[in-house]
Amino acid sequence: MASDSHTELIMEGSEHSLHSSQREVLLEHLFTGEVMRQLWRAGVYDLEVLKPQVDDGGYDLVFETSSIVRHVQLKSTKRESKVSYVNVNLRLAAKPSGCVLIIKFDDELRLGPFYWFGAAPGERLPDITDIRSFKVAKQTRANSQGTKGERPNVRMVPLSKFQKLDKIEDVIECLFGTSFSEAPPDRSA
Repeated sequence: MASDSHTELIMEGSEHSLHSSQREVLLEHLFTGEVMRQLWRAGVYDLEVLKPQVDDGGYDLVFETSSIVRHVQLKSTKRESKVSYVNVNLRLAAKPSGCVLIIKFDDELRLGPFYWFGAAPGERLPDITDIRSFKVAKQTRANSQGTKGERPNVRMVPLSKFQKLDKIEDVIECLFGTSFSEAPPDRSA
């Protein structure tokens, strides 16, 4: 049977759109595992990872060590994506050390680079309430009149406000500070 080249083109790479929910969970697990691995290497063994049951607080994960709590909103997009902004819930700004992390990935689901929007541990998310700098987001679906309503508690944060991070170690430093980003000296000597 002859292959239909049009069908092949449609199917190539479609797993990312057809299975985006599964991919999102997989990327979250890969990222969480990398965070745990890096902190373990740095001698941090008391990390707790919490996941909210309801997605209305503006965050996807909470990382907690004995000294730092981070509420993290995760976004993911393919490396070649032209994403220019992400939607951020204002509730995240009320959380201690709230932050947003965009994880870029390739077809093999390798993570990086990363894009960071946040502040030092213990500091709140940079102010996103100014609607001149951060537009109010719109609903994704239109109402019966064809109008997309505003989402008053959600702001569009441009990618230009994010800091590019090439390595997971850079992400660890942003999340937990410099003392957590370095592995301890070799104790076997």
